[in-house]
Amino acid sequence: MVEKIVCPNGVRIVHEKLEHVRSVAIGIWVKAGSGNEQPSEAGIAHFIEHMLFKGTASRTAKEIAEQFDRIGGDINAFTSKEMTCFYATVLHPHAHTAVSVLGEMFFHSLFEAKEIAKEKSVVLDEIAAVADTPDDDVEEKLWSIMYPAHPIGRPVLGKEETIQAFDEKQIRRFINRMYTPDRLVISIAGNYDESLLSYIAEIFGSFSREPQKVNPAYPEPVFQPGVLTRTKDIEQAHICIGFPALTLHDARIYALSILDNVIGGTMSSRLFQEVREERGLAYSVYSYFTTHENTGAFIIYGGTSPENMEELTETFQQILADIVQDGITADELHNAKEQLKGGFLLGLESSESIMHRNGKNEMLFQKHRTPDEVVALIDRVSAEQVHQLATSIFTQPQAISKILPV
Repeated sequence: MVEKIVCPNGVRIVHEKLEHVRSVAIGIWVKAGSGNEQPSEAGIAHFIEHMLFKGTASRTAKEIAEQFDRIGGDINAFTSKEMTCFYATVLHPHAHTAVSVLGEMFFHSLFEAKEIAKEKSVVLDEIAAVADTPDDDVEEKLWSIMYPAHPIGRPVLGKEETIQAFDEKQIRRFINRMYTPDRLVISIAGNYDESLLSYIAEIFGSFSREPQKVNPAYPEPVFQPGVLTRTKDIEQAHICIGFPALTLHDARIYALSILDNVIGGTMSSRLFQEVREERGLAYSVYSYFTTHENTGAFIIYGGTSPENMEELTETFQQILADIVQDGITADELHNAKEQLKGGFLLGLESSESIMHRNGKNEMLFQKHRTPDEVVALIDRVSAEQVHQLATSIFTQPQAISKILPV
């Protein structure tokens, strides 16, 4: 059962005891992502994620890494459009050590000029790696079409000109604005005792920064249709098609999960079977959806030989048209539900996965459904609900991104 402690400063600690495991996963979740950046800050949320590993007042970057190696633990982080998470998984005797190091990174990172300069080079290499990977690049370009006037349409990694300009002052300004207690969740899952919760509350429960209005200049993101075609010195042709979909809080999210599963989420999906198995048009083809506070998107991707691009695109459109026309079958509905329930429940087999689920749920929804409640919501979806949702999504104007060989 998920329990919650609210510290005097507003920091929320969500925790779930798992007495059958020997591990503890601890995550620091900050509601600060690339969607919160001003134009001159593009990429700074992700850059700060990197910098918190680059040394503190008492530990160098190497010593941080050695500390977790010494206790047989893992430490990592990620940045998305809406949040940043720093997390560690360790054996339960070492939980206090993990919290101590994470807290030191969070509050006492130095942001030294020499480390900032080195990390700029690392992040620029990361951006170049995306540009050199067409299936990643074509998706990034799709977001720039769908939301050209909003930071949610920009790459999480940022762009070269803004990254080159980052300095300690700008980093600390973003942290002071976004890393406030009201935007912070600590999630713990595993085998721990009450002393760990007290220790976390002691470290994170007393700091203060005044909450500030975030991005007052930006209106809510509005989906824009359009087509963008780029050429590169590559062998394959790549295409992404995007549609406006659901926000985080839309009750139809389980119907959307089933729709995605049927269209392109599994090996038995319509996209995989028709595009790869029946026609042999592509090795990689899939769909996915993403949800955000005020918007969402449903995306289809495929990579093929240039001579097959037209047929691949037509096949995509025909599969969507068929679902709009006829909906999904009873077998597809049943199989998708079982696949979703299996994936969901199997994904809760580790302390780290439960920590991630609870941290994200608290950050985005401030509520925690039990696994049985989630399964019941999946089971409750009807074929007609999926059909209605498909019609509402796939009859809207599309955004299309293509990268073609020179």
